[in-house]
Amino acid sequence: MSGAVSGFGMTSQRTRTRMIERLREQGIVDEEVLAAIAAVPRHVFVEEALASRAYEDTALPLGFSQTISQPYVVARMIEVLLAGRDELGKTLEIGAGCGYQAAVLAQLTDEVYAVERIAPLLAKAKANLRAIRQLKVRLKHADGQLGLPEAAPFATIIVAAAAARVPRPLLQQLATDGRLILPLGTGTQQLVLIERRAEGFVETRLDAVRFVPLLSGVE
Repeated sequence: MSGAVSGFGMTSQRTRTRMIERLREQGIVDEEVLAAIAAVPRHVFVEEALASRAYEDTALPLGFSQTISQPYVVARMIEVLLAGRDELGKTLEIGAGCGYQAAVLAQLTDEVYAVERIAPLLAKAKANLRAIRQLKVRLKHADGQLGLPEAAPFATIIVAAAAARVPRPLLQQLATDGRLILPLGTGTQQLVLIERRAEGFVETRLDAVRFVPLLSGVE
């Protein structure tokens, strides 16, 4: 493993282990999820000037008015998606950002598709994933509100930006018995889990959260 990936000082294995211990203290219990978070060197995905803060439990700026999600929120969303299942299955991430969450998802399934609407961020995600030799993630420059119809249906959809309402294309692209998790709301936001069952969609409201807004179009 290269120095850029293994890291020193604040990016050391000890620092990463402390982050996992904090996640346990905050209530994350799925060992597979914790192992997936532990396996991804978060400092590779943040701006170099912020590398010393990479393993704090906080969102960090990426530029373009975007952020890298705090580790607890990533772990919480994935733990909810994985609960009672053997695997995530074919997964779609809306809002790839710097590629961090996609790298975590790729520890838990062989099929990850990630959509990002901001071209320079997508380029950054590609470079970051190459740096850690993560080749399983398929990235696309596209409007996340439209999903990725050419690769549907998905067993799992995870949205990394807050929507005023659930985008209909994402519901349509969710497989039967599939799960979709996203933050909903414009002022106050709440994580919402949507499960597609034979008889229809079942919605479960979870934690209060704070995400950047889900925007349409590409740039």
